[in-house]
Amino acid sequence: MNSLPQRGDAPIVAPGATSRRQRQPPTCGWTSRWHCWACSCCWRGSRQGLDLVLSRAYGTPSGFPWRDAWITRALLHDGGRAAAWCVMAFVVGNALLPASRNPQRAERWYWIGVALVCLLIVPTIKQLTHSSCPWELAEFGGVAAYVPHWQFRVYDGGPGHCFPSGHAVAAFGFLSIYFGWRNHQPRLARLCLALICIAGALFGWAQLARGAHYVSHTLWSAWLCWVVCALAARWWWLRRTVPQVVSA
Repeated sequence: MNSLPQRGDAPIVAPGATSRRQRQPPTCGWTSRWHCWACSCCWRGSRQGLDLVLSRAYGTPSGFPWRDAWITRALLHDGGRAAAWCVMAFVVGNALLPASRNPQRAERWYWIGVALVCLLIVPTIKQLTHSSCPWELAEFGGVAAYVPHWQFRVYDGGPGHCFPSGHAVAAFGFLSIYFGWRNHQPRLARLCLALICIAGALFGWAQLARGAHYVSHTLWSAWLCWVVCALAARWWWLRRTVPQVVSA
């Protein structure tokens, strides 16, 4: 017959459950503050005219000389898109392998799903916005007037559908790799995070130099992907850490 637990006895946790120390939410505290700070930076940068200042560094009245350059178009645009497909193929192949120190198979498929959400949400938002790309502006040889993307109901006279940056998501959409692996292999996760940020910065620079996007378009894409992954991490934590305390 089981005796009742006495005061001071540590609760017995069922197999698969986590301790109180391990059950800390992954997206709280400084993470939430970082979200707000990053959002504020993106907002203020676009309101203070940073987009036009940086685009004018590459644009001329006749267009953007870097638009069809090999390094920006063939390597970082077309090559970056091909690299994203290769990374997706790799993570899908990894999800088919047996789990060892790695995340369990269900968790790996979960984070693949989160990556797909990131890869789809930005193009969906682009279809709803009216901001045109820099190369469409009249001062760069186009027909549109500059209208900040936060003025949602103001049309600039161009084709629109340029905000946020879809190409940057070819890198930032894989932030899910970092979130999925950080509790299993932190060093590998941090390496992946660094590579993703470097690739995203290069893709963003290429689109800036080509006149395809403003710098804020890339920053907002990065922010959106990070928030999606952070919310997904919290949901996964809430789903997996229900206390399972049983008596002895």
